[in-house]
Amino acid sequence: MKIALIFEGSYPYVHGGVSTWAHDYIQSLPEHEFIIWTVHPGASVSKEPVYEMPANVVAFYEVFLDQAPQVADQAPSSLSDSERSSLQALIRGTEPSWSQLFQAAQAGRLDPAWLTRSSDFISWVEDVAKQSYPLVPFTDFYYSMQSMVSPLLTVLGAEIPQADVYHAVSTGYAGVLGALASQQTGQSFFVTEHGIYSREREEEILGSNWVLHALKQAWISYFNQLAQLAYDRADQITSLFENARKTQIALGAPAQKTRVISNGIHYDRFNGIPLKGPGDWVDIGAMIRLAPIKDVLNLIRAFADVSQALPNVRLHILGDTVDPDYAQQCYQLAADLDLDRLIFAGRVDVGFYMKELDFTVLSSLSEGQPLAVLESLAAGRPCVTTDVGACRELLEGGPLDQLGLAGVTVAPTDSQALAQAMIKMALSEGARWRMGQVGRQRVARSYQHQQMIKKYQQMYEGRLI
Repeated sequence: MKIALIFEGSYPYVHGGVSTWAHDYIQSLPEHEFIIWTVHPGASVSKEPVYEMPANVVAFYEVFLDQAPQVADQAPSSLSDSERSSLQALIRGTEPSWSQLFQAAQAGRLDPAWLTRSSDFISWVEDVAKQSYPLVPFTDFYYSMQSMVSPLLTVLGAEIPQADVYHAVSTGYAGVLGALASQQTGQSFFVTEHGIYSREREEEILGSNWVLHALKQAWISYFNQLAQLAYDRADQITSLFENARKTQIALGAPAQKTRVISNGIHYDRFNGIPLKGPGDWVDIGAMIRLAPIKDVLNLIRAFADVSQALPNVRLHILGDTVDPDYAQQCYQLAADLDLDRLIFAGRVDVGFYMKELDFTVLSSLSEGQPLAVLESLAAGRPCVTTDVGACRELLEGGPLDQLGLAGVTVAPTDSQALAQAMIKMALSEGARWRMGQVGRQRVARSYQHQQMIKKYQQMYEGRLI
């Protein structure tokens, strides 16, 4: 089977998270061929992949959101009335005929460079601005609409690789590509969400400075619309845990299509790591990238409180620099707070480094089902995490899991609560041992790699129950 895995903003350019999952996933299915089809913000910020492609990757396709597909020199063919109506619906924020847009874009009739400068487009945008945004300067509204429509049309005009299955690892533009490919080829289309893409974009937009306040809801609706397209066209929609599945349904995913496939790890790689022996230091590990979504600044503030309370605690931050500006803020804050027991170790062999850790911490603003927590638990290290994604379920168990606690969750952004939880964990070696044993059992029972792989294989074969 030839499987096209579709990504946006992750594999193969970023370490950790979805990329770690993807790289391992491909290698775990050597009997299948894979095509990597990835959406990238722009050709001007393109960079080299950080992963070497596994042997069973047979093709690699990129779609740059700022780079329209090549079209003929002459003006695009005239649009039909139904195609024009679909474009107008898209600009109004109502449901277009996606099938019409797919066909027109693939035929080269929706060149974004031409369309978004055309008199028709300007007229359609002007009508919406007058009706719904009379207080927004027209130029601001026009450029906002152009910023929505142009990348989308670029995606719709992308070259489609031939595959037996199209599997998008998010909604958004990756989901659009999967829906497009499925219609054009007649092949199956699946969606897997590690985090709920439209919710993550909503949080980003609400906290942003680049979107005018009056237009934030329009942008949120736009990404919800893209998610709905993927949900409607997918044969199966999977998430990592039950609450995420419920969120998908609340956002419009047909309930009968939704299934949970939990992440799984190679349990034996971590179960055999010995616990750290008695010593003078308590060592905490944070397996997180230096990126705003991980809220590393909040973790540093929390550790400042821990350092004042306990003189024998060290924090090791184990992860890549994803956002250099944000990383510099982290380094500066640590220096300003004089945290000489905070170690920025960079990207390391987590299995090797785990030997030096007593427990781990995760300070994220948003997560799916973090592999870092699963790996820590499999190694018998309890966790302190923010209450995001599946973290509470991993640490406390689901409805049928009576094993007990494997860690503690606190509210996101609450540095004081995070500090107090770390202090309490650092002070109780007995509690750490008991929670660590619960964590090992929970991962062994429900989150092993082979269980996950089997379910995805069943999905491709139409046998997932």
